[in-house]
Amino acid sequence: MITLTADNRTIQAREGSSVLSACLSAGIYIPHLCWLEADAPADAPAACRLCLVEIEGFREPVAACVVTVENGMTVHTGTETVRRLQKTALKLLLSVHRVDCKHCPANKACALQNIAKFLGTGLGCKPFERVLKEPDVDSRHPVLDYYPNRCVLCGICVRVCRQRHQRPLLSFARRGFETVVGCFDADPVAAADCMSCRACLESCPTGALVQRTVVKG
Repeated sequence: MITLTADNRTIQAREGSSVLSACLSAGIYIPHLCWLEADAPADAPAACRLCLVEIEGFREPVAACVVTVENGMTVHTGTETVRRLQKTALKLLLSVHRVDCKHCPANKACALQNIAKFLGTGLGCKPFERVLKEPDVDSRHPVLDYYPNRCVLCGICVRVCRQRHQRPLLSFARRGFETVVGCFDADPVAAADCMSCRACLESCPTGALVQRTVVKG
């Protein structure tokens, strides 16, 4: 076991685990969206930029999901710099997010709502302008509807789909601002797998994927 200090607490973690995993296991919450519990530091995508921490000996804040714990390491998760950067990262995510919580299936179980509450911010995006994608819903998949303006591009659905299926049914498409979760031309056999799997639906932190009640023939 590795012994380190996090927020003036001595905690222990398995060798090879990430700082994020060590802190969460010790009950020290660090905002995060794209991390999966099974992630090793080398596998973590560090896409959301919310799990930033300061580590003594490091010149700048780093994503806790990609740093491996070391004996004697000292971590600070709630400094003024860390909170400022996390709030900026959240506002950037919200600037491309349709805030319509009452009509979203993830309402009251949404990762963005929880992070905003933890950081003490609302769901506004100022000083950034809110820019949304069109169309608001992609219904090309036989059994799933995809809402790009709810999606935070965490990649969790793509990763769990890859883990569950030899032929992944979801992937990223396009580039830059236009990036979406794609591959919505699944054949009937693949659609049947989606109906029985539901891993992407259950793992989505923001309700961007919804099972359609009426399935296309």
